[in-house]
Amino acid sequence: MMEGDNDGSNDFNSNEVVVVGSCMIDFVGYAPRLPKPGETIHGTEFVTNFGGKGANQCVAAAKLGVSTTLIARVGNDSWGDKYLSNLMKNEVDTSFVFKTDGESTGIAQISVAESGENQIVIIAGANKKLCIEDIEEASEIIETAKLLILQLETSVDVAVKAMRLCKGISILNGAPFTTEYDPSLFELPTIFCVNEHEASQFTKLPVTNKREAEIAASRMISLGCKSVLITLGAEGAVFAEKTSGNIFYVESPKVECVDSTGAGDAFIGALAYFLVRRKDLPMEEMVEKACVVAADSVTRKGTQPSFSDERILEKLGI
Repeated sequence: MMEGDNDGSNDFNSNEVVVVGSCMIDFVGYAPRLPKPGETIHGTEFVTNFGGKGANQCVAAAKLGVSTTLIARVGNDSWGDKYLSNLMKNEVDTSFVFKTDGESTGIAQISVAESGENQIVIIAGANKKLCIEDIEEASEIIETAKLLILQLETSVDVAVKAMRLCKGISILNGAPFTTEYDPSLFELPTIFCVNEHEASQFTKLPVTNKREAEIAASRMISLGCKSVLITLGAEGAVFAEKTSGNIFYVESPKVECVDSTGAGDAFIGALAYFLVRRKDLPMEEMVEKACVVAADSVTRKGTQPSFSDERILEKLGI
């Protein structure tokens, strides 16, 4: 471990889902619409939430009842203390969430329109200090995890190191898009998961509909991915697998969108739950149910507060 230490460990069973990723404090402003470049508009509400793709996906899985461990960094500041408390409240094992001297806890500035659309700017802060030494310190928990989740809000080297240690299923959420291309990002994860914008950036192909998503997924398979999931927001998701040649599209249920922030994280957390707890389900059904969970989250404001709990599983017949 580098500078700083952790003082917020828990005793939860932590061999199901391990997440390597980011913690962010979300400063969220709501407005009738998103501003144009250079434009100032009046907003309607301001809230502060806990966010960051890594922590979001971890909490999303935890709220569905699966045991989770987060490997991350927060600042050695008041926001870091609050974040650790929030994670423990959500029954996330924080044994490997390290407090970092000299860096602030990560911050995300989020604008949300009445339509549910959002714009996000992130300031990584302590997240950029998550390093290979941290991964090595947590190597045992990574090696014994049933499922590992990663994103690209922390360094590519960290993601690659963790995936090389993983002996179970791994999901790499290729977000945000990175120009720091490493073939291992495609080759190592069991599932490479991106939204339509990131799919377009990684493949340099247009991805604006189901058919284009299928073409982009096939392209990523040709680049070395074992399987690819492209989420299409309210339109659903496309999945492609190399070994079987299987490719399918799943629709998302139609709901009234209040706030789409974190919907992709809700989807990944739900998919992790089904891959660990309901391995008997066909992949298509897992993706379909994950779409339902993600759609449910957009009917409420906020990120982690909007994530579904175990009650959604009853509605899904789980």
